[in-house]
Amino acid sequence: MASFTRLAGRAVTGAGVLVLSPVLGLAGLAGMAMVGAGPETFTVTGLAVFAAMFFLGLLLCVPRPGAVWGRWLRAVLILGVEAAVVWQVAGATLHPAPGLAAPSRTPQVPGQREWRLPTGSRLAYVRIAPKRVTRQDPVVFLHGGPGVADLAGDSAFFGKLAADGHQVYVYDQLGAGRSERLADPREYGLTRDVADLEAIRQIVGARRLNLVARDYGAQLAAAYLAQHPDRVAGAVLDSPAGLDRPSAAAAALPGTGGQLEPRALAVYTLLRVEPRAAHAFAGDRELEAYLGLARHREHRPCATARPGDATGSSGYAGLAERSLPGSLREGLAGSSAPVLIVKGACDEQSWSSAAAYRRALPAARFAYAGDGAAYLGMLRAFLAGRPVDTYDGDGPPPGYRGPL
Repeated sequence: MASFTRLAGRAVTGAGVLVLSPVLGLAGLAGMAMVGAGPETFTVTGLAVFAAMFFLGLLLCVPRPGAVWGRWLRAVLILGVEAAVVWQVAGATLHPAPGLAAPSRTPQVPGQREWRLPTGSRLAYVRIAPKRVTRQDPVVFLHGGPGVADLAGDSAFFGKLAADGHQVYVYDQLGAGRSERLADPREYGLTRDVADLEAIRQIVGARRLNLVARDYGAQLAAAYLAQHPDRVAGAVLDSPAGLDRPSAAAAALPGTGGQLEPRALAVYTLLRVEPRAAHAFAGDRELEAYLGLARHREHRPCATARPGDATGSSGYAGLAERSLPGSLREGLAGSSAPVLIVKGACDEQSWSSAAAYRRALPAARFAYAGDGAAYLGMLRAFLAGRPVDTYDGDGPPPGYRGPL
């Protein structure tokens, strides 16, 4: 009985070690990445820790026979299982899934150009010019995500505002869509995006801008408005991301269809502890593919077709956290620019997020809008200074199906 209890205890301990071996392997990988080791070093270290712990677990799980031939058979069995498992894990860790890291050719959008800004950013953009400029302040669209851009779709839709005499600019933010990627992911962030937007204003020669922003773009518009209140003629904040939390997609577990693949777990771990190491390990294309898959798996309360939705191509910049400045609300309180906060019947951002903007912005009005033509008509009316149907309720109206 004592012998059986001892064997059972060893087996349970061994099973626990086997279960923990991937965790310890990831810990070894993360630890080496945090001290500045290169991809070859931290990857080999992680695999070595995993292999050692897995081998120990097998030794504990498989009892040691008394006969010599049995011991040899046990050794062959353990080494065979160890070699097969480690080979599979190493192959899955070192090589991305087919298609994830394959370079993609992104065709140019009609009218696509590039800004080379004083901030050092190179941004792809499209300018839609009216037949005759009758509105002094150009319209600039700020996409969401962060890091999710659709230059073709957004320029086609928001370019319709040029019919009212506006110059319209649609651009991909740094690290998104067709714009430049950075070698150091720490250089992405809200501060850089605000600096890029101010550089855009200067380079297009505008005294003020009309900002039409969606999702994370509303955070960018709010931060710009707080920092440059005299540079904004008006702002439309459509389904704005919250004022009280940073925007990032890094919380989503990367994967290739919901599975916990070894490489996806390694990428996720590195993103958490050392983004530069994740960038060196996987590269832009693979990280962007993971981000796109994570966004595809996000729960959405219902399907929407609002132009400007963050459904375009993903950029690795979206995995970098956008920290909101603590002084943001104070800066917004001093703004006098007209602001229209727009919510639809169903979108990804919560109703409370939009309500926070209305409380923070003294000149803000709230609108409840549909999609397509109705939304475009609302934009045109607001930008032209015409009356817009507003919503004055504190809570969501009947029929609202989005998050609260």
